[in-house]
Formats: sequence, C-alpha cells, structure tokens
Amino acid sequence: MAFYGFFIGLRLPESIVRGMRGEKRLARNGDMLVIMQSKKVLGIEGTAWSLSAAIVGHDRVYAEAGHPYVPETGGIHPMAAAQHHASHIAPIIRQVLDSGVGFDGVAFSRGPGLGPCLRTVATAARALALAYDVPLIGVNHCVAHIEVGRWQTGCHDPVVLYVSGANSQVIAFRRGRYRVFGETLDIGIGNALDKFGRHLGLQHPGGPKIEALAREGKSYIKMPYVVKGMDLSFSGMMSAAKEAAATHSKEDVCFSLQENAFAMLVEVTERALAHTGKDEVLIGGGVGANGRLQAMLDAMCKDRGAKFYAPPRKFFGDNGSMIAYTGLIQLEHGMTLDIADSAVLPNYRTDDVVIPWL
Repeated sequence: MAFYGFFIGLRLPESIVRGMRGEKRLARNGDMLVIMQSKKVLGIEGTAWSLSAAIVGHDRVYAEAGHPYVPETGGIHPMAAAQHHASHIAPIIRQVLDSGVGFDGVAFSRGPGLGPCLRTVATAARALALAYDVPLIGVNHCVAHIEVGRWQTGCHDPVVLYVSGANSQVIAFRRGRYRVFGETLDIGIGNALDKFGRHLGLQHPGGPKIEALAREGKSYIKMPYVVKGMDLSFSGMMSAAKEAAATHSKEDVCFSLQENAFAMLVEVTERALAHTGKDEVLIGGGVGANGRLQAMLDAMCKDRGAKFYAPPRKFFGDNGSMIAYTGLIQLEHGMTLDIADSAVLPNYRTDDVVIPWL
C-alpha cells in the first residue's frame, strides 16, 4: 500500500527513543522512594468510518489526530472507506509522532469491523511496531469502548450498555470476561438510526439529526416493541417508522422512534442490573452520546439505587485514544501479538477476550 513507504527508514529522535524505553520517575510512598514506569501506547482505530490515532498514558491523552470517512451518498462502502484510510493514515500518524511523545507499544483495532478497513490499519500498525521495535497489540474494539469509559468515569465494575452502529449489547464482567447478557437480534441501533435518517433525506450520520428532530416532537406514534429476555429486535420498529413518515411529521416520528428504541434498551439494561446485582451502569458507543438515552438511563439507575456513568462526549465515537488506552492495559498484562499471529478478526466478539485486570 502507498502508506507503507512512509515508515521505511523512519527513525525517531533520541529523546523520543528514550521515552519509548519508558520514562522513569520517582514517587514518594511514605518514607520510601518508588521508581515508577510511565508507559505509553500509540493506538490506531479504523474499524469503519472513523480513522484516528493517539498516544495515551494512564494519566492522559498525549497526542491525537483523526480524519473520518464521510460517504458522499448512502452508508459506509467498505472498499471506499479502506481507500480513504490508506490515503490518510500516514499523515495522521505523522501528526501524532510530531508531538514528540515516545511510546512503548503499538495497538490497533483488530475487530470487529469491516475487513478492508481493519486490514489497512493492521498493516500500518505492524509496520510501526517493526520500525520502532516495540510490541504489537491487537485490541477488541468493543472492549476498548468499555475500558475508555471506565478510565474516564472512574466506575469499576458496571453493567455496560454498548450502543454503536453495528452493535447493541448489554455487557457485564463475570468469570474473567465481559459477558454479553443481551444484544440485538437483527440490526444495531446506530445503523438503524442512520438508515432511517437516509430515508428522511438526512445526511450521514443520521443519529444526531434524528435526536435534534425528536426534541421538537410532541405526539407519540405507537411502534413495535420487541424485547425477548435481554435480546432486542429493531427491524419491525424501523419498518413502522418508515410507514409513519408518510403520514406524520418528521419530528413526531423521530420522537416516537427514539422513545420506543431507548425504552427497549433501558429495559434490558435494568434487567441485567437486577440479574448481576451490580450497582453501576456505564454507557458507551456512538449512540451513547444521545442526551435523551442518557437521561432515561440515569432515571432508571436512580430508581434502582445505582449510579449512572457517561464519559466525555469525545470518547463516545470511535477514537484512537480508546485503542491506545486498552492497548496500554494489555501491554502491562503481557497481551501482545507476534506479527505472524496478528490477522484481523472482523467478527471479534466482546466475550472472546480474556480480561485479567478486573
């Protein structure tokens, strides 16, 4: 690929190389001086439309740059998105490297996601790891959403509502893994909203525009409400919303669509909260930035004596910082990859990953 040449012969200044070996600092612990290792990881996200890179330590995001793919029409086209990523990944990484911050490993979004996009990002990550002689770390995109949320909010062991384009899952930690207690049986809520947005003639992404229209809605239109245990189905609701759009205002349809879908999501989250006995709820994924969904979850948590957590808005969408931070945790637990074993996993499940840090 064209961006590979960017890495050939590239060398970091000695000051950065020292940083990549780990900056040692002294911290006073009572009367003892403890040498602490300040590790950082460079992470690259590119599972779908978002292309982003960042360098992160436990204390903060040191550098970040991105260039999202925005389709001219329709939804995401995998090959077009991969071509976009191949064209822009080198300048983005250059911006991050120009910060002068060293790193101890390179992490990349290994999956789930669109195969062509994942392979583009993985190739860049392998080249960086080889060029700078640092470990390579493959990160599960879904786990990264959870870990960046825990990092930014300070929650410990929450029930997680993970709502993004392709994913709608209720997750909680149990027996060494993040277990999926419930999920969509057909379409992810983010993709559903985007598709309905296109039906209304709204530009991608449709979710934020539907949220704005919903604020002006006043009349609720009844739609299919499908919850099976802790699983959900949105396809019937979407068909009903499209039919309603022919005879009702956009505002009322968007209002009804949100209320219906979000009530389903809150119900299964509450069910998982009761089942697990946990007392924290964390929301993550791009749809999690929706203010109405957050308000409904917060109200449910208050009724149950639980605490609701939402990270800063910039961490809801796909971002390089979440890959870098999760990669940092994995690096500290020896979860690295050999180049030969670093194939991407487009169908990588949240519960495929062993979590030794909880």
